[in-house]
Amino acid sequence: MDKIGFIKKDIYNLECSVNGKLRNHDVELVTDYFMAEQKKKNEGFYFKIEGDGEDRFSRCFWVDATSRRVYRLYGDVVVFDTTFNTNRYDLTFAPILGVNNHGQTIVLACTFLSKETTESFIWMFEEFKKAMPGGEAKTIITDQDATMTRAISIAFPTTFHRLCIWHITSKFQVKLPHFAYKEYWREFQKSIWDTDNKDEFDAKWNIVVTKAGLTDHQWLSSMFDLRESWVPAYARDLFATGMSSCQRAEGSHAFFKQYISRRNSLMDFIIRFERALSHQRQKELAADHVDAFEVAQCILPMPMNKQMATLYTRAMFQKFEKELIQSTACFLELKTEDASKVVFNVSERKNWQTRVAEVVYVKDSDHASCSCKKFEFVGIICKHILALFRRDQIEYMPDKYVLKRWKKTAKAGLVSNANGNEIKDSADPGLLIKRSTMSRLASDVVEDALMCEEGCELVSETLKSLRVKLKLLKDGPSNNEVGGSSSQTQYMKDPKRVRCKGRWKQVTGAKEKPMKRGIRHCRECGDIGHDRRQCPRNLNTPTSPSNNEESTPIDLNVPLFDEFYRMHGPTE
Repeated sequence: MDKIGFIKKDIYNLECSVNGKLRNHDVELVTDYFMAEQKKKNEGFYFKIEGDGEDRFSRCFWVDATSRRVYRLYGDVVVFDTTFNTNRYDLTFAPILGVNNHGQTIVLACTFLSKETTESFIWMFEEFKKAMPGGEAKTIITDQDATMTRAISIAFPTTFHRLCIWHITSKFQVKLPHFAYKEYWREFQKSIWDTDNKDEFDAKWNIVVTKAGLTDHQWLSSMFDLRESWVPAYARDLFATGMSSCQRAEGSHAFFKQYISRRNSLMDFIIRFERALSHQRQKELAADHVDAFEVAQCILPMPMNKQMATLYTRAMFQKFEKELIQSTACFLELKTEDASKVVFNVSERKNWQTRVAEVVYVKDSDHASCSCKKFEFVGIICKHILALFRRDQIEYMPDKYVLKRWKKTAKAGLVSNANGNEIKDSADPGLLIKRSTMSRLASDVVEDALMCEEGCELVSETLKSLRVKLKLLKDGPSNNEVGGSSSQTQYMKDPKRVRCKGRWKQVTGAKEKPMKRGIRHCRECGDIGHDRRQCPRNLNTPTSPSNNEESTPIDLNVPLFDEFYRMHGPTE
């Protein structure tokens, strides 16, 4: 430890020093960073920053080339949800997510919003439509929020808006009387999850509501009116990659919050978010590698199983094989047959209960459909239809039952923008190889230099000289003439700290209520009735004392990014 040359407090002091130099230049840093991404490394990068009436940062939308490309491939179903406590300004972070061919969650676009209004969401969706190739998504999944609902109906009029079933079912305990919830919640669950058609759901729901004496319950009536947006029996007709909730969004928020915190500046957030995003994409690359060089082992030695092992990604093949195995326990019974179609009852014994599904085979179109709607909802053929195939001795899966988005070759082909230009991935594998090679070379040189004092001095002097030369090479002669780019560009002011409607609120327990406490004063203004977090002085003023004044210029001889990278390192 005595050889390090500094202590932990020196790191904190350095951080404070750098943050002090960057104060009031947060939006300037983000703007320069996005412009550098767009011009130098990622031509497909798209961003839009807007301010309020005071020329202060209000909202921001950005998406890189990789996300734009995958939207063309997997943009049929998107999940949207907002999250909080990701930056020091309390701006709402709103990522738009999707699902790739491995069933993994992917980021399609990102937004910062100072207000969660219908107008803000419409602006975000319109920017999303401008940036993304292809048409509107078939399905968008959100929680039950009135402003989101209005914005989606305006921005995506042809998209099916599905409400998160978890958010709705979790409200039963709060909205229903305690006795009714305790006695009839199980029956409500069965009516929601154990029904395959609309008439069956309506009948079971009305029976439970009547038994519970809740026919006039306002909230239950409103949920029944919205049943087409959240009840599986109504919504399973439309493809949604098997999602019926915002669980992927919640999981994604939890993943990214391992890297970010509410103390982050906007630029700090961007750097940390990009690092987390690269880790997420690395998992996708690992799955691609497995699919490219390995073939999944088949449990059942059937021609169809071996066929799907070569077509589907590993994750999707495992789902298909599970259905194929379960199909061996299904029994078919002819129900009706006429000149146009054949109807079968497919029974299955599960959890000591017999479930019956109805499979309809249309002769003219040579197409089979099932009442469980798994193929329409998930995109994987169900066990009931597979049982019919086994009965008819169909050894290979027809192409019309295999979705391209679940194939190993889903990413094959070119993706173009509205101008016809190809959108390429932002990652540069050649750059990564060069960096790895030079890192190994530099490490070897340092190891050799440590053997003697003269070697250390030689390497240090050489590196200092090399750094000056590289800086001149990077800046070029034009920057010396104009004195830096900061003086040439008009930037917005840093945002004010805002309070979001989804901000966490403390819940007082039953034992805490009778406790008497002394009068507390706000540390910020000294008044009573609120604390430092809810202080009007903090909410209505910028985050730093000097933010009301014009931004003080940074020394032009020291570029902004040099100071920032000194703390965080490069972003590749």
